[in-house]
Amino acid sequence: MSAALVGGRGWLALSALAALAALVFVIALAVGIGKMPISPATTFAAVINGLGLTDLPVRRIEAAVIWDYRLSRALVAALCGAGLALSGAILQSLLRNPLAEPYVLGISAGASTGAVMVMLLGFGAGTLSLGFGAFVGSLAAFVFVVLLAGRGQSADRTILAGVAASQLFNALTSWIVTTSANAEQARSVMFWLLGSFAGVRWPDVALAAGVLGAGLLTCLAHARALDALTFGEDAACSLGIDVRRVRIVLLAVTALMTATMVSIVGAIGFVGLVVPHAARFVVGPDHRRLLPATALVGALFMVLADIVSRLIGAPQILPIGVVTALVGVPFFAVILYRAKGAE
Repeated sequence: MSAALVGGRGWLALSALAALAALVFVIALAVGIGKMPISPATTFAAVINGLGLTDLPVRRIEAAVIWDYRLSRALVAALCGAGLALSGAILQSLLRNPLAEPYVLGISAGASTGAVMVMLLGFGAGTLSLGFGAFVGSLAAFVFVVLLAGRGQSADRTILAGVAASQLFNALTSWIVTTSANAEQARSVMFWLLGSFAGVRWPDVALAAGVLGAGLLTCLAHARALDALTFGEDAACSLGIDVRRVRIVLLAVTALMTATMVSIVGAIGFVGLVVPHAARFVVGPDHRRLLPATALVGALFMVLADIVSRLIGAPQILPIGVVTALVGVPFFAVILYRAKGAE
């Protein structure tokens, strides 16, 4: 038994190292892709110069492109992918629904509404104002769902409340765009709503990293409760877990992570649906392993999606949400088909 346990842990450690190596590789690949051709050697020199490790000769424009644009873009993609995937894993566990993700609760729709209000109605300017608007919108959606779901906040009622919240806030976003934006603004907002990493910079990296770190630690602190909720609320209550408190805390964390990522890159769907299932297939249902694995696979998935969005539409860049939907919709259909077969 102990040998099997050690073997299992060794396999998990090896898988984690392989995933980390793959993430580093795809980030390096993403940094090397762009309209301006820059050699791998120059890219490497610019990165280690930016880290303060060396002072190799690199042209200023190439150093600026690599450090200020491409590297920050790749890191934001990784962090946002990790945050959205982690949010999906939490919602699937809380609601015991394999199709749950941030969009089910309308959290992303609320965040989009808040961010669009800032962008078009002038409620402040800059990244912090946009992030604050998105958080207020996601919090409004979260409160709406809690009130509509009722005191018991069962999984089915919460999902239905989320659908209603999604429709409401999507309608509000459309109304704001229709009444407040000119043609060029409407085009920019709609492109942003489909997800875009254009224009992200190092302050966005710091913001996404801070929120993701806090969210991951909070979720790991509730890993035991999430494991218990897998067997139902009654089983969790019998183990002394305050189900209502856990549900509210983790839904609030999900709202915060989703709002932050939406404020930075726009609304990106299906990451929270696809990635948790892939991670669960590899590491199993234990949330102490599942949550870090989901974040890691989500980061890898999003960086790869960003690379694909820049390659298949060249010289134009596809909205990142288009790429994730091309992967997510077939995956959604497979899950739905399997669920129907299990009935």
